[in-house]
Amino acid sequence: MNNDVYQSIFSLSRGYEDGSITPSSVLDRCLNRISSLEPRLGAFEVVYEVEARQAANAATQAYESGHRIGPFHGVPFALKDIVDLEGRVTTGGSKVLKDRVSPTTATIAKRLIAAGGVLVGKTKTVEVAMGGWGTNQHMGTPWNPWDLDTHRTPGGSSSGSAVAVASGMVSCAVGTDTGGSVRGPAAWCGITGLKTTEGQIPTDGIMPLSHTLDTAGPMARSVSDTALMYEVMLGHHPVDVDRDRSEGRGFYSLMSQGITGLRLGVLNSQEREFVASDILELYDEACGVFEQLGAELVTFNGPKSFDDMKEATGVIIYSEGYFHHGDMYEQKDAPVDSDVRPRILTGRGFSARDYVSALQQRRRDQQEFLESMVGLSGLLTPTMTTPPLPLPEVDQGATPGYFTRGGNYLGLCGLSVPMGLTAEGLPGGLQILGRGNDEGITLRIGAAFEEQTGPFPHPSIDG
Repeated sequence: MNNDVYQSIFSLSRGYEDGSITPSSVLDRCLNRISSLEPRLGAFEVVYEVEARQAANAATQAYESGHRIGPFHGVPFALKDIVDLEGRVTTGGSKVLKDRVSPTTATIAKRLIAAGGVLVGKTKTVEVAMGGWGTNQHMGTPWNPWDLDTHRTPGGSSSGSAVAVASGMVSCAVGTDTGGSVRGPAAWCGITGLKTTEGQIPTDGIMPLSHTLDTAGPMARSVSDTALMYEVMLGHHPVDVDRDRSEGRGFYSLMSQGITGLRLGVLNSQEREFVASDILELYDEACGVFEQLGAELVTFNGPKSFDDMKEATGVIIYSEGYFHHGDMYEQKDAPVDSDVRPRILTGRGFSARDYVSALQQRRRDQQEFLESMVGLSGLLTPTMTTPPLPLPEVDQGATPGYFTRGGNYLGLCGLSVPMGLTAEGLPGGLQILGRGNDEGITLRIGAAFEEQTGPFPHPSIDG
């Protein structure tokens, strides 16, 4: 396995600065990796090889002439195929929309490109981002790289982004999260993903599913890389991103402080019953790491169970999903995903009264939940209740987002970091939920765990 393709963003930035590597040579490795693995993994909807080479060559020339933009300059990344690029096709994972040309470019895409990022291509997604398993009947389901013998769930809806990052085809990627669509794929593919607080990162130019709950977030192979990409997506000037990184300011200052004395909430006995034994074993080991690091763990009993919040979130997602996409799914002959159709059409059954009531109840639940978190710096849960499943075992009528949906419903931020491998060699993710706009503390908790447990292994896949 070529470990060069797994270099961190920070390592790439240092190499570009000292001339030991170039953006062009790194892109060549990525494109070679894609050429070798993509036929098997199916992570990409489209690869922009010509344009990526042009951008990488321009970045190489800029470094050689001393014109470096910032630490993201020359970094190969991918966009989930619900993010618009003006003049380019954005399918949203739908065969119906396979020729839809984007009228504009999403703000987050502009920011990543303006920071010098090299856009490699668009990644696969569940149709209209409506589903947590990662499957897509017509456009293809990416192959989870942790098991090359059995086609397992990559997680959704940001399936292709997670697979592309986990397999070393790009350094990082954009995902979106409405009920767990960044965190779930990150957990099942053994990478890191950040669900940002709603409203922090612009969602213009991103195909909506639930405009109330939709968020965009970074997916990378470490907490520090995720934090850097997050800063760029926030729109921070490259000079400020560079300064924060080099001088240990902002997120990087918090991430270096450790977690001694922090109080963290952990699952109660009722919530533990929903978790598969192999994931629960990894979770308990992870909790032990936090105790070793000096955190105080407190059993958390919230005003609502995660199961209740999962259902409450569904009312909002289904109602707004039907508003945005119902016309397409009402067409009986439209070649839509038959697993997604009933999810979207569920929204037809909710009245305006149901929808408004759900929004009002959400505000009340948010207030009660935040009050119950007083004195806690965050909550620790498994990201997903099981390891990635073989596709034939998937129940398309259920959602795997048991612990993730509550983060969207409550307006929290959430980080998924790898917490270990099961006896079968499959990754499990640890979810760290923090208050809205508290990404710094959430990243701090994740960074401490990552530093203590060491670099997470990569899937054994050659290319």
